[in-house]
Amino acid sequence: MLQAVLRAVQLPDLRRRILFTLGMLLIFRLIAHIPVPNINPASLQQLQDALANNQLAQLLNIFAGGALQNFSVAAMGVYPYITASIIMQLLQPLIPALQELSKEGEQGRIRMNRYQMWLTIPLAYLQAYGQTLTLERTVNPTNDLAASLFRSPFDIVGNFLPTFTILTSMVAGTMLLVWLGEQINERGIGQGISVIIFGGIVSRLPGLIVQGFQVSQAGGVSTIIGVIGFVAIALLTIIGIVLIQEGQRRIPVQYAKRVRGNKVYGGQSSHIPLKVNMAGMIPLIFAQSIIIFPGIIASWFYQPGGTGIGNAIAGFFYTTFNPTGQSGGIVYMILLFLLTVGFTYFYTVVLFSQQDIPDSLQRNGGFIPGIRPGKKTEEYLGRVLNRITLVGALFLGLVAILPFLTQTITGLQLGLGSTALLIVVGVAIDTMRQLESQLIMRDYEGFLSR
Repeated sequence: MLQAVLRAVQLPDLRRRILFTLGMLLIFRLIAHIPVPNINPASLQQLQDALANNQLAQLLNIFAGGALQNFSVAAMGVYPYITASIIMQLLQPLIPALQELSKEGEQGRIRMNRYQMWLTIPLAYLQAYGQTLTLERTVNPTNDLAASLFRSPFDIVGNFLPTFTILTSMVAGTMLLVWLGEQINERGIGQGISVIIFGGIVSRLPGLIVQGFQVSQAGGVSTIIGVIGFVAIALLTIIGIVLIQEGQRRIPVQYAKRVRGNKVYGGQSSHIPLKVNMAGMIPLIFAQSIIIFPGIIASWFYQPGGTGIGNAIAGFFYTTFNPTGQSGGIVYMILLFLLTVGFTYFYTVVLFSQQDIPDSLQRNGGFIPGIRPGKKTEEYLGRVLNRITLVGALFLGLVAILPFLTQTITGLQLGLGSTALLIVVGVAIDTMRQLESQLIMRDYEGFLSR
């Protein structure tokens, strides 16, 4: 693998692509340290303390590469773009015009990407307002300007222009990161948006490890035993992620011979690769976002030591949907596991229906040996997909609760979640595969063929 890296660096065009990608990541890290206008630097420490107690904010902070704790213009990362992408994928089966557009090849893809960009902007404004308002109320519950995150009140009605300036700068930061991702797609190596997220997560990794060791030592945990256990679990998890991400069931396909003029088409054999984990990391994001949401809402109304039935109900939801709550740890893990498994099946069905494989086979004269084309082929592929998805869904469910199990076993409290680990491994594999294809085109031996 190292020899292949050296050969890639020695090739002028690949070297330019690699350096361009690294340059875009460097620009991303610089943007992550540019604060939004009107920020109050004295309140940033209170913001970091607030992030430590907010699970959703921690997840967003990891995706943004720590930009949220600095409250930079890139505080949202590319999360609104990911949300827009998921919405567009879910809308395709429901809106016939979008479904037809997705089948129009390159031109259809360009128009779909344009619609996705347009959708990203209002979603970014909504997320910027909700995210900033939530953090402002967390840091400054008494609405005291001296303790505020900003030098003037964050109020879209009473203080419109400064507030709108803050929101616009955050939206501009997100769109700039999306543009950087597009540039990586065209001139660099890897899938641009994924590489941006990958860079943010990796940049946070050293700090998270040091923080985890400090917390563990403060709690009297045996660090050496904990580190050995953590490294063993991490290696097994990475191996499992690679196997599941690369695992596939190959369905044999035979194409009938067709004569057109003086030429004969078809007659060859091929296969349909059905991936064990077709849904990727999306089910984890869905499950974590939904299970975190009730606890966040309840935290606005719950007062520890308070009285009243309203406070009791809010306290129940707060502790149940909080992994560190007194009664919520086990319930939280069970719900997270079940939601991840359920969303894996749901999203896999959505993606599979968009591909329309049975109809495509029938149009091109292909068939699965022993299975009739049309409805029977669709039912057969559905049965196979359900069986192999079960393995992928159970694995994703295990990965979702793995941070809690690892903390229980090793005593180390690391902020790197399962979603982040999936992204890091998945992006690394995808980038290696793209670099391998470039090397194979130049008669070099690639990474994965070693």
